[in-house]
Amino acid sequence: MKRIGILGGTFDPVHYGHIGLAEDAREQAGLSRVLLIPAKLQPFKLDKQVTCGAHRLAMVRLAVEDIPGLEASDYELKQEQISYTYKTLRAISAEMGEETQLCFITGTDAFLKIDKWKNAEEMLTSYSFAVGSRPGYKEMELDRCIERLKSVYNTDIVKIHNRRRDISATQIRERLESGKSLSGLVPEQVERYILINGLY
Repeated sequence: MKRIGILGGTFDPVHYGHIGLAEDAREQAGLSRVLLIPAKLQPFKLDKQVTCGAHRLAMVRLAVEDIPGLEASDYELKQEQISYTYKTLRAISAEMGEETQLCFITGTDAFLKIDKWKNAEEMLTSYSFAVGSRPGYKEMELDRCIERLKSVYNTDIVKIHNRRRDISATQIRERLESGKSLSGLVPEQVERYILINGLY
């Protein structure tokens, strides 16, 4: 059985926090590859201004082009509707067939609210999860949540000890506005793309 990771998000822009999580999940959850899928419209961000999908996808492609096992996917950007995770997982799973198990990669904060996601029960019974965590950050809360979901849904959940960097898109925009370098926040080729295209 081949295991493939799915990491969704706005990726506005993609940064080392996303890339580190994808790499660590691939290694620690035994994934053959990880697809990074920029969302078209995220249900929780409908009121926010988001950079156009073509730019966000191009930045993800640049960020992962030299990293083995990481790939950019335009699946959600090609859809007409809001990017609900369960729909994406359902479609990719059908496309890849029964020999592939999908593993959804997410951070601690998002995972703690997984019950509130649309069609959460379907996701928790049909797919496995890799949850990025770091020592001391909501650790007991996360462990309790994992235990509960495993007992209720029998979900395969791997806790990833990831080299999480506290990077936010807001921080990146602020650095750009004040003319500072994005070194250490995003790959060099992504910074170059942002500057050439006058983003943010």
